[in-house]
Amino acid sequence: MITDKKILGKKIKEKRLEKKITQRYLAEQIGISRNYLSDIENGRYMPSVGVLFKLAYILELDLNSLKSTNISEVS
Repeated sequence: MITDKKILGKKIKEKRLEKKITQRYLAEQIGISRNYLSDIENGRYMPSVGVLFKLAYILELDLNSLKSTNISEVS
């Protein structure tokens, strides 16, 4: 498995932009700060499993597409 937070963040950002959703709106929907979402998208932090599930649900992101990214290093 790849342990690259940048890959995960890039996938999340790409999907958010594809859906034309702002960081502020998405962060409010999942209950995190816009700054934290930005940090996730820029590969500075690995989201918790709970946050990742919420992101996947709202963005309609297939969690199987993220299987190459190691989410076991949850902070």
